[in-house]
Amino acid sequence: MDFNFTEEQEMVRDGLSRMVREQYDWETRRKAIESEAGWRPEVWAQLAELGILGMPFSEDDGGFGGGAIDSMVIMEEFGKGLVVEPFVPTVVCAGGFLKHAGTEAQKEDHLAAIISGERVFAFAYAEPQGRGDYANLTTTAKKDGDAFVLNGHKAVVIGAPWASHLVVTARTSGDQRDAQGISVFIIDKSSDGVVTRDYETVDGRRASEVYFENVAVLPDALIGEEGAALPLIEKVADEAIAALCAEACGAMKVAHAQTVEYSKQRKQFGVPIGKFQVLQHRMVDMYTAYETSVSLTYLATLKLGTDDKERKRTVSAAKVGVGQAARLVGQEAVQIHGGNGVTDEYAIGHYFKRLTIFENEFGNVDHHMKRHVALS
Repeated sequence: MDFNFTEEQEMVRDGLSRMVREQYDWETRRKAIESEAGWRPEVWAQLAELGILGMPFSEDDGGFGGGAIDSMVIMEEFGKGLVVEPFVPTVVCAGGFLKHAGTEAQKEDHLAAIISGERVFAFAYAEPQGRGDYANLTTTAKKDGDAFVLNGHKAVVIGAPWASHLVVTARTSGDQRDAQGISVFIIDKSSDGVVTRDYETVDGRRASEVYFENVAVLPDALIGEEGAALPLIEKVADEAIAALCAEACGAMKVAHAQTVEYSKQRKQFGVPIGKFQVLQHRMVDMYTAYETSVSLTYLATLKLGTDDKERKRTVSAAKVGVGQAARLVGQEAVQIHGGNGVTDEYAIGHYFKRLTIFENEFGNVDHHMKRHVALS
């Protein structure tokens, strides 16, 4: 695939690559995720200062005129360093809802705060019974005069411990699995009735179980049309999937490189294990899986602006292909590292964890295989 980036995108890539190398080395990241906060707010502030948080937004929205390709470039570099700061929940998801369906007042209130790094969002969409189906909702938002009252439970809300606001999907009418009757709201996390249980995820990030207990929401918190938000949710989720695929590509590239380097150092029977042909073949398979993932990610990113059917089909194909590749690369990297691959002190085990968790975000391989087939 012939894909040329703009000079500005290459500058962003080079700058982020340097920042990740210098400020997100393995030991620094390890200390950050083991800290009480679990992240570094100063890094988030630096990303805002560098303009990274404003790259995907148009100039009319206060950004720098970029889009999904810019998010892809950013996320690939983040993947190389296993960056935990919540770019996808805040910029891609919350920012996506606002730029696609937000009112001028909502954009003015929230987008500027996102771009400046002052406001952090989490996307509360998943529920225990959902299994990748955005319409399978038990969280409800019932009318009470002009306002809405939310009740329900959202599971594994990535970045919620750090968030000031939540983007929440809820059912305003219809039955549990109906495509109609779904709405999206922006909720201040400090609102009365919002209860969170925070925890660390397997891959070193932070998430929350979020409970809504009679949370009153004013009408200006509604994004888009009441009861007709499912197409909007699917569009933003597909944009998030494309960004996460780019992150997985970055992580796979480093996992492969670290494995090749380790195979040159580790000796068995008096020679480096990289001399064994069977391991050479396995590392070639890792590289092939990575390169295929890059092509699938580029294609999915380019198709985000097409019609709904083509976008969904291509994004699901990428999620399947990159998900399978991520599993292969992660498992082979651990296997070739041997016992060192599963120790906390070696970075490779953490790349394996991130690549494993990637498969289950916004629907697993089986879910997207079925969606792709249904749309073909």
